[in-house]
Amino acid sequence: SDLMTIAKAEQPDFLELGPVELESLTEEVHSKLAALERRTWSVESVGRGVLLADRQRLTQALVQLAENAVKVTRDDDEIALGTFVADGEARLWIRDSGPGIPDEEQDAIFERLERGSAARGVPFASGLGVGLSIVRAIAYAHGGRVELRSRPGAGATFTVVVPVTGPEGAR
Repeated sequence: SDLMTIAKAEQPDFLELGPVELESLTEEVHSKLAALERRTWSVESVGRGVLLADRQRLTQALVQLAENAVKVTRDDDEIALGTFVADGEARLWIRDSGPGIPDEEQDAIFERLERGSAARGVPFASGLGVGLSIVRAIAYAHGGRVELRSRPGAGATFTVVVPVTGPEGAR
């Protein structure tokens, strides 16, 4: 189903756009994440405002990022969710305290079937390496992007950035 999601990402009906209240989305996603695994789940920031977006797809992207964070962290490690609105963009992120991602791997991990070295010890049964491709496809469909801030030994922060006014074609 992950490969089908990527294939559908370029179709016009991939997104179901509507008003998304960022504060309630943050609360809803945090509730879902807290049920994933035993970690120290926190909310770093709660964005205020309404954006034109697909609530389900944004939730899917954040849950995917959190699932990836779970794979590279241990029980009771910290994983944080945050949202923020500024300069016409909504920023939604997952930050983990895992091993981080070497600079030379940071672009490649967004490609289909690629896994970073931190995930190489994780069995393929728990992921084929398409999760970050899905996150990127969701961001791109919204007219946005995914940003990564990481360094080895210092965890990673993946941020989905989307325009609050929706994809350009939706305006």
